[in-house]
Amino acid sequence: MDANHGTCVPNGVNQKETGFGYTLSVIGGKYKMSILYCLAEHKVLRPNEMMRRINGIPFKTLSIMLKELEADGLLLRKDYTQIPPKVEYSLTELGQSVIPILHMMCEWGEKNRRLE
Repeated sequence: MDANHGTCVPNGVNQKETGFGYTLSVIGGKYKMSILYCLAEHKVLRPNEMMRRINGIPFKTLSIMLKELEADGLLLRKDYTQIPPKVEYSLTELGQSVIPILHMMCEWGEKNRRLE
């Protein structure tokens, strides 16, 4: 890191016990950032809509990721008592606060990826 930012993982401190470690635990993994970004773009989505937008995510994996993101306070789950049952997800205020980080990652990737 540069001198203006110091270090997020000081020497002698377990990475898991830092802000960096916490952030990774919340948004790390293969699909969590994709789910968050998808909800940022579409505001409210049902699980099947997410599966169509996130290429290759198995339903079981999506279900697990949604439960973890909800437990971490990033997603809001709304159940509708109707037949057939309907569930929708949206970002909480905390979830929305992560989106600028994802935008920065996108910008970095666009700037640094090698065009093929």
